[in-house]
Amino acid sequence: MKRLDMTFCTALLCVAGLLIIGCQAKKEQKTEAKPVVKALDRANLDETVKPGDDFYRYANGTWMDNNPIPDEYARWTAFDELRENNRKMLKKLVDNILAMADAAPGSNEQKIRDLFRSGMDMDKRTAQGLEPLKSWLEKIEGLEKPADIVSVVAWLNTWGIRPLFYVYGAPDEKNSEMVIAQISQGGLGLPDRDYYVKAGERYAGMRKAYVDHIAGMFQLMGEDAGAARVRAETVMAFETRLAEHSMTRLERRDPHKTYHKMSLAQLADLSPAFDWPAFCSGIGLPEPGDINVAQPEFVKELGAMMADVPLDDWKAYLRWNLINSNANYLTPELEKKDFDFYGGFLSGRKAMEADWKRILSVVSGNMGEALGQIYVQAYFPPEAKTRMLELVSNLKAALGERINNLAWMSSETKAKAGEKLAAMTVKIGYPDKWRSYAGLDISGGSFLENVMRARNFEFEYRLNKINKPVDRQEWHMFPQTVNAYYNPSNNEIVFPAAILQFPFFNMDADDAVNYGGIGVVIGHEMTHGFDDQGRQYDKNGNLEDWWTQKDSEEFNRRSAVLADQYDQFGVGDGEHVDGKLTLGENIADLGGVLIAHQAYLNSLKGKGAPAPIDGFTAEQRFFLGFAQIWRGNIRQKELLRRVKEDVHSPAEFRVNGPLPNVQAFYDAFGVKPGEGLYMAPDKRAVIW
Repeated sequence: MKRLDMTFCTALLCVAGLLIIGCQAKKEQKTEAKPVVKALDRANLDETVKPGDDFYRYANGTWMDNNPIPDEYARWTAFDELRENNRKMLKKLVDNILAMADAAPGSNEQKIRDLFRSGMDMDKRTAQGLEPLKSWLEKIEGLEKPADIVSVVAWLNTWGIRPLFYVYGAPDEKNSEMVIAQISQGGLGLPDRDYYVKAGERYAGMRKAYVDHIAGMFQLMGEDAGAARVRAETVMAFETRLAEHSMTRLERRDPHKTYHKMSLAQLADLSPAFDWPAFCSGIGLPEPGDINVAQPEFVKELGAMMADVPLDDWKAYLRWNLINSNANYLTPELEKKDFDFYGGFLSGRKAMEADWKRILSVVSGNMGEALGQIYVQAYFPPEAKTRMLELVSNLKAALGERINNLAWMSSETKAKAGEKLAAMTVKIGYPDKWRSYAGLDISGGSFLENVMRARNFEFEYRLNKINKPVDRQEWHMFPQTVNAYYNPSNNEIVFPAAILQFPFFNMDADDAVNYGGIGVVIGHEMTHGFDDQGRQYDKNGNLEDWWTQKDSEEFNRRSAVLADQYDQFGVGDGEHVDGKLTLGENIADLGGVLIAHQAYLNSLKGKGAPAPIDGFTAEQRFFLGFAQIWRGNIRQKELLRRVKEDVHSPAEFRVNGPLPNVQAFYDAFGVKPGEGLYMAPDKRAVIW
């Protein structure tokens, strides 16, 4: 799938905070002085709105009015503020490296410097044109027979260009201690298979615009308008056929539907016209061992296409994949054309990001832990890990209490849930062991060639893990990434350093606000271990049913209530939130609020009730602290795109969705029948 700003990932929540609530910074710690920021600024509220009618607008309305979306963004949220500030911090580090006169050849600093410089040299990129891509183009144009297709597809994969499907190593879903080869559907230039197959004027318009975009890109590669149009139509027909045999996003949420382990011989029998042994040898994995084929029907169709798609059509498709995967590393003209479709047409952005921002993202993406190590040294004190771990412990205890107090769950399943919670690993800030980039060749040559070598280095690194034990110390995000995740195969929650900072935690804030912010975030990630997907994995990360049948049926019934609630949320143009697609995140959002609130109440035991601040009680400040982490504005095109592709609900419904199910919210703001968010008790979702 083409790169888009898919900031949120499955079972990931991209907000958090830094230091443990209630702890003071050590006096001897030397940190850069930061301005005091109000934990809750009443000026950001829209008090013309009743909190019981629209709490999202009530808590954030004036901030939203005063913070229009910058041209280079498809949305502007509290998260984007953090991301923007974080990039400035990273840029300061890169500027220091650029100024170094003594970066040793082969050092991380030398590689970061030369990769950044090669990307920023727009004059050189313009002068080079398509020359850096010449050998790859010649390889495709040199196809003479169907058997050549497999070898070229394999070769492209080794350079990080993945036509048709993704091949990678990941834990065996039913043996989480071992990494096995995985094959998963792909090959589409539009963001989702539904864009190709769904009826309606909007989708037909997208398909036409996509064909126009492909034709325009082919013209920039030197083809005349007529030939470019023919090739574009060919690519569209090719990708439509792939889409018609692809699983939907909702189907792919069921881990049992995407688990089909087989041998290489069985894979070859499934799709005999595609020479799988030759492919595996071509990528450097001649004896792959067990292979999980996530979508067998898709793979079967590849064999049929090998037999009946003309060689020239394959050339057009592979040529498109090559340019579509590399437009951002070639000429500014190609990069701008790429942005106009993916950033402008699909997401509604009005301007490209500044050059340094785009190139910095490439550096961070390709040398993540090298830059991350420098980032941590500059911005993340070791003491922060200890403080965060203490807070996570508080939230774990609160979730354990809620599990034990569930009236609908049997003691047998509760015991298993407790074991899983106790076994959940916590990773904070950065890896204990840094990855080496020795062997990665980054020079002062072309930007594209540097990126290609970096992708080849990454491919070899990942390929080398197949058929080996899982490294449970490994991280799947970089420390400078503003994100977080739950990994079901490792039963772990992970918070990179970059997300553990303002505005999602405020050292000057009262506990109520911080529990409503970072506390909810941590609770959200923990709940992912017990959402509709995560609950299917045991304490060791294996796909195994540890529930009684009755408890499983009851969980599904209760989850369906939440899915039905979210199905009612409209986003315009006749589109709605998909309650089933977003179910895991919605369960985690609701669980996060309930767990953090329980942890906050636990923190008050033995203490007097906190005094009101700025006219709000501590309970009210908890919910306001929660709501403000989701404040933001979004362009309509981006909203419509995300509601089809993103497993997270739009920000408005990450506030107004869970709160009607939380009695403490009613109590805090006096929500009454007749108000917009009121829901009768027997209609509320009660899960965790």
